Amino acid sequence: MDPVIIAGAGPVGLALALALARAEVPVILLDESSGDDERRPARTAVLRPDTAALLEGLGCRAGQAAVPWTGWRTMRRRQVVRQLTLVPGGLFPLGPAGGHDGPDSRGYDVGYVRDGGQVRDNGSGGHEGSSGGGPGGSDSFGGFSGGPEGDEAEEPELPSPLHLPQHELTRALRTALAAVPGENLVRIISGTRLDTLEQDARGVSIHTRGAQSTWWRGSYLIGCDGPRSTVRKLLGVRFPGRTAVERHAVAALRAELPWPGEAVLHRSPPWRTVDAEVTARPLPRGVWRLDWLLPPGRDLVTPDALLARVHDTLTGWCGDPAPPYELLDTGVHTVHHRLARRWRVGRAFLAGDAAHLLGALGTQGLDEGLRDVANLSWKLALAWHHEATDALLDSYQAERRGAVSARLRAADQALPLVRASGGWHAVRRSVLPGAVRTHDALLTDGHLGRGPLGEPPVYGRSPLAPAAAPEGSVTVDTEIGAPAADVPVTAPDGSLTRLRARLGRELLVVLVAPGTGVWDRRHWLRAGLMPRLAAAVAALPVRAELLVTEEYPGAPAHTVLLVRPDGHLVAALSGVRPAELYACADAAVGGKAARGGAAEGSSAEAEAEATAH
Repeated sequence: MDPVIIAGAGPVGLALALALARAEVPVILLDESSGDDERRPARTAVLRPDTAALLEGLGCRAGQAAVPWTGWRTMRRRQVVRQLTLVPGGLFPLGPAGGHDGPDSRGYDVGYVRDGGQVRDNGSGGHEGSSGGGPGGSDSFGGFSGGPEGDEAEEPELPSPLHLPQHELTRALRTALAAVPGENLVRIISGTRLDTLEQDARGVSIHTRGAQSTWWRGSYLIGCDGPRSTVRKLLGVRFPGRTAVERHAVAALRAELPWPGEAVLHRSPPWRTVDAEVTARPLPRGVWRLDWLLPPGRDLVTPDALLARVHDTLTGWCGDPAPPYELLDTGVHTVHHRLARRWRVGRAFLAGDAAHLLGALGTQGLDEGLRDVANLSWKLALAWHHEATDALLDSYQAERRGAVSARLRAADQALPLVRASGGWHAVRRSVLPGAVRTHDALLTDGHLGRGPLGEPPVYGRSPLAPAAAPEGSVTVDTEIGAPAADVPVTAPDGSLTRLRARLGRELLVVLVAPGTGVWDRRHWLRAGLMPRLAAAVAALPVRAELLVTEEYPGAPAHTVLLVRPDGHLVAALSGVRPAELYACADAAVGGKAARGGAAEGSSAEAEAEATAH
C-alpha cells in the first residue's frame, strides 16, 4: 500500500509521523520550512500528563527540556488566595516538591491544598494575617496564606504539567523520528508546499511546488498544516468561529522570581489598572514566560509599553528596584476559537490547528492536537495494515470533534462571566459547565488541564462503543470511554511495566488479579484464569495484548478490562466472558457489520452537521 502523506511538520505533524512510523506505517512528511526551527523562547508549549505520556511512549524525550511546575499560586491584587502543591510522578520525576500522600494508581503523588490562616485584603495594597512584609521585604506576599476560596473544597490529586519552548519540543520530535528503525520508513520533504489534491477509491494524489515540484501518491492524507491549512481549503471545508477572543502580550525573560518552579496567576495587579491578569510560568534554565491579558481592542503593543509592563510587574512582585533580568523574546498572542465543519473527507483528514483553534482561559490547542494524534494514529495504522471499516475512520471525527466542540462551548460560556465587570462574584453566582466555579478555580483548571476546560476527553458516546452494556459488565472508577488508569501491569514476558507504556497499536486486555506478585512469572500464563482468558484473547477479531495487574481503582478481583490503543476504556467485565469480550473488541475497531457499508465519509459529514459549532 502507498505511504501515508502528512502535510505540515509542526509538533502535531511530527508526532503523527512518529506514531505511524512506530506502527510500521511508511510516511511522507511535507515540511514547508527548511527544517531549521526558529528559536522563539516566548513561544512555548504546555503538556498535560496524558499528552506528555503520549510523547514519552513514542520515544520523544521532550521532558528533558521541560520544567514540571512544582506548584500553582493564585493571587488577587496583593493577596495570595491559594497555593496548590503539584508533585510530578513517574513520567519525568523530580525530587520532592512539597508534602504528599504517596503515589496514586496512575503513578502520580497525591497533592493537596495547604491550609493556612485566613487573609483579608485590608484595602491598602497590603494584606493581613501573613508573616512577610511589603515590597522590598523578605517575602512580598508573605508566603502562602489562606485556605480554599469560597465554597471550594480541598483539591484532589494534582499531577504537574510540563512547560517547554516549542522549538525544543520540535527538536525532540525530529530526533525521535531520526531514531525510528526501518529504511525509508519516514521521508521528510523540506521546502515543499502542497497545491493540488485529488482522491479516488484507493488513495490520494497530491502535487507539490517548491524544492520538489512533483506528484505524490498516498493511501491517506492528513492536513496538519496549521490555521491557514491548504489541505482544508482544497477539501472545501468551512472553518467557522470567533476571531481575537483574547489577546496577550508575551515576554520570555531570565530573572529570579520569588516562586522558583511555581506557576503564578495574578488577577487585578494594583500596579497596572489596564491589565486584568498576568501569569508567570517557569521554563528551563531560569527563564520565565510572562503573559499579560490585554484589554479588548486592537491597540498596538509598542516595545516601550511592553517594557513598562515587565518593569511594573517585576517591581510589584519583588519590590523596588526591580530585579535584574535578561529579556529574551517578546510577542503578542491572539487567541481565536474556530472549529472545522468536517475532519474527514474521503481519505483526507484534518488534525491540530488545521481542524481547531482554541486557547482562552488557559486551554491549550497543542494538547488537543496531540490528542488528535493519539486518536487517529492507531486507526490509520489498523486501516493501513488490515482492512478497516468506515465506522472506524469516521469515529476520529465523531470523537475528537465532539470533544473539542465541548471544550470550546465551555470556554465560550465561561468567558463572559470571567471577563465581566462583576468578575469573580459574577462567576460565583453563575452555573458554569460542570459546577459552580470561582474565577481563580476556573482559570486554574484551564491551565492545569482539569475540569471542562482541560481534562482528557471521555468518548462515552463513541460510535466505537458497544451498542449496549454487555452482560457481565461491572462498574470501576474509570468511566467507559475515559482514559484508563495508569496502573502497574505484568507483560506476557513476565516484565513489570505500566499500562501507558503498552499503548500504541494493539488492544489491551487487562486481568485484575490480586496476589499475582507472588506468581512465578515464568509460568504466569498457566495460572488461575489465564489459560481461558489467553484463549479468548487469541480468538479476538484483531490482535490484542494480555496483561495482568494486582489492582485497578474500583475493580473487584477477576475483572477483565478492555482498553483501546489510545488508552480509553472500552469495557469492564466480570470474569472471563469470551463472547462478550469478542463483541466489545469488534465494536472497538469499527465492527464487522460496517465493513464495506456506507459511502466513505458519509457518517462523518452527518456528524459534523449535527454537532456544528
